Amino acid sequence: MLDKDALSRLIDYTIWANHRVMRVCATVTVDDFKRELGASFGGIRGTLAHIMWSEWIWLERWKGVSPPGPPDESELADIVALRDRWKVIEDHRRAWLDALPPAGAGAVIQYRNTAGVPFAAPLWQLVQHVANHSTYHRGQVTSLLRQLGGRTVQTDMVVFDREQAAKPPV
Repeated sequence: MLDKDALSRLIDYTIWANHRVMRVCATVTVDDFKRELGASFGGIRGTLAHIMWSEWIWLERWKGVSPPGPPDESELADIVALRDRWKVIEDHRRAWLDALPPAGAGAVIQYRNTAGVPFAAPLWQLVQHVANHSTYHRGQVTSLLRQLGGRTVQTDMVVFDREQAAKPPV
């Protein structure tokens, strides 16, 4: 079982990696950002929106709310709109994590998926799932960037850990 510190590491890593990918996506044109590329969620915008909305839906589930589904990606005209919306979710998730009691990682979360089917799992497993899910789809975004001839970026967790270790203590 993971503890609260391990959950924090997974969430911090996810934010770090999302930001790295968004910075690279900001270098493509708005047309390429919106372009349909035949991926699971269309293209870059659709895939990033899927990651963001999934992180939001899971956060809501962790708090005891099961949203019926994500908003429409067309609300996100460009990478700046997506980044701004995601920042709100990140801040909300940080406040939720800060308020989580030390033993909270082991709490069993009851939730419903978007089809309304009930499930239950320990929080630590669900946070690990979200980190893994986001990683999977960031890899898809990297492939889409390559298709467009754009540059890519490393988002490996080991790179994150090295950067964190190199930071001076607070």
